[in-house]
Amino acid sequence: MIVVNRFAVDDPAFADELATALEVLAARPGYLRGSAGRSTDDTADWVLVTEWAGVGDYRRALGNYQVKLQATPVLGRALDQPAAFEQLVFVAPDGTVTRDASDRARDPWRRAEAAAQRAVDGSTDRS
Repeated sequence: MIVVNRFAVDDPAFADELATALEVLAARPGYLRGSAGRSTDDTADWVLVTEWAGVGDYRRALGNYQVKLQATPVLGRALDQPAAFEQLVFVAPDGTVTRDASDRARDPWRRAEAAAQRAVDGSTDRS
């Protein structure tokens, strides 16, 4: 899963706060990678992007004491908009496209049946 937090902060020193938040998050299990940046069009627009092995890993990370102490104050400054996204389409450097089924499927039994069928026929299209 990916988490995209956007901020409206007109302060170049905000990069240091984002770096601290990333360092603390990176120490948590399930953290895969992350980065922070500032818009090239408006210096008050910032983004913090992290990738996690799963939604549970991200939620458990937010409950960690060090994260609450050092990252939550930064995350609390994020714009009020959806931030956590499930990844559904992947494209490898060689152009291979892989799709994943949504964990938000309306019928979880249908998703389980589709996963079982993929296992039987060895399909790489996971939609």
